[in-house]
Amino acid sequence: MSRIPENTTYTDSALARKLGDFLSQRKSIDTLLGIELLEIDAGYVKMRMTVTEEMTNFFGSAHGGAVFALADSAFAFSCNSHNMVTVAAGCSIEYLRPSFPGDILTATSHYKGGTGRQSIFDIEITNQDDRLVAAFRGKSHSTRDSILPEDETAAQA
Repeated sequence: MSRIPENTTYTDSALARKLGDFLSQRKSIDTLLGIELLEIDAGYVKMRMTVTEEMTNFFGSAHGGAVFALADSAFAFSCNSHNMVTVAAGCSIEYLRPSFPGDILTATSHYKGGTGRQSIFDIEITNQDDRLVAAFRGKSHSTRDSILPEDETAAQA
């Protein structure tokens, strides 16, 4: 079931999963930070990361860049779930509470709407106690290029 309005250009769940598998195989900061893809659907993603000692700032809490990277990865997967190469056009994050080594952070990204080739996504980062750690909003811009070739997606569409 798609988690975005029917009148958008986003694809179905099966293609979103295929794109998630394909994008997960690429080497990225996700591998370095141990970010895991948990769920993907058209315009929706859930990812997880465990905060390690190496991810902390000099106060001992998670570095804002590590939390941002988790949110940005969820944003990237969700805005690319329609098989068009899509990049960030802008984003912002609000940090609401600290997290510490051992904390498990979950980023959940939802498509909120868009016009033309630009879309907005909201990402919430929660901890293992389901407490909101940060809120991220991303604006994406889709190119006209496909991620997967048409012959690989024709059976899915």
